[in-house]
Amino acid sequence: MTAATGPIYIGGLDRCGKTTLAGFLTSHPHISVPAVGSNLWTYFYGQFGDLGRTANFERCLDALLHYKHAVFLQPDPARLRRDFAAGPPTYARLFELVHVQYAERAGKPRYGVQTGLIERYADELFHSYPDVRVIHMVRDPRDRYEASLALWPDGRGRAGAAAARWSYSMRLAARHAARYPGRYQIVRFEDLVREPEATLRQVCAFVGEPFVPEMLAMDGAPARRARLLEHPDATPGHLLAGRAIGAHRGRVPDDELTFLQLHLGRRMRTFGYEPEPLTRGVASWARFAVRSWPDQGARMLAWRTVEELQQRWPAVVRRTPDRRMVLAEPGGVP
Repeated sequence: MTAATGPIYIGGLDRCGKTTLAGFLTSHPHISVPAVGSNLWTYFYGQFGDLGRTANFERCLDALLHYKHAVFLQPDPARLRRDFAAGPPTYARLFELVHVQYAERAGKPRYGVQTGLIERYADELFHSYPDVRVIHMVRDPRDRYEASLALWPDGRGRAGAAAARWSYSMRLAARHAARYPGRYQIVRFEDLVREPEATLRQVCAFVGEPFVPEMLAMDGAPARRARLLEHPDATPGHLLAGRAIGAHRGRVPDDELTFLQLHLGRRMRTFGYEPEPLTRGVASWARFAVRSWPDQGARMLAWRTVEELQQRWPAVVRRTPDRRMVLAEPGGVP
């Protein structure tokens, strides 16, 4: 397999531009990327024991066929069973078979995948797919948090969990980029917004595909294109609106903005994000120290603890999809 035929994985946190980059890439004539994150590694990897045992494989396949995002890929269970039995019984191979089927139906020779925090599994990806290319989307943590709040205003983790997630993802980005040069690329969301063509040219060169100008129109992802055009600043010739940059100003509560910058400031600078001056009075700092800082710090610690447990013992402390994403019948409706 050559570099120009290996899988392409798009990782990073939610609200960092993964779906947008996937829309551009799936508009390439050689590349198929589903419109939704498949999350197969997140919710199935290592959770069912040795897949060489038929009972374990069937449990894994049954769970996969009940998960909405996997069903979106329209896997053929009979073909999966047949093809899986003909090779190594690994999770990576099962996931690849699912995505290969999807790419074939799209008439594309190469498959791509977008999955939040796929960087967790970078070592396994490179071990399983020697020619994989991983693109890690990053974004200013303040804007990412603001965009997340817009969707989940009652999120329990708030700024503490957001800080933990961003720090963890960025630490992995730096580690993997150094460990896998030429195979792991960091792409800033802000660069994609400001210079979409130049950024896509770099991405195409990285994955070993020629840049195709038609990618900029995102015709291969009409739903995503239509969503982007809903923004008043977007145009068919420039789908990404610059107002997404700096959107946190005036929208993220002062205490949470303070917490994010205090805990992430040094790493933010490493990735080109400059913290803003914090103008607070003595009484305001005192209230922050007594109330907000301990609260958000506890949320940050809780996220780190759960993440560590899930990473170490996936079959015991499982990552599970939201119950609304689980179907009552395989391939059916909730």
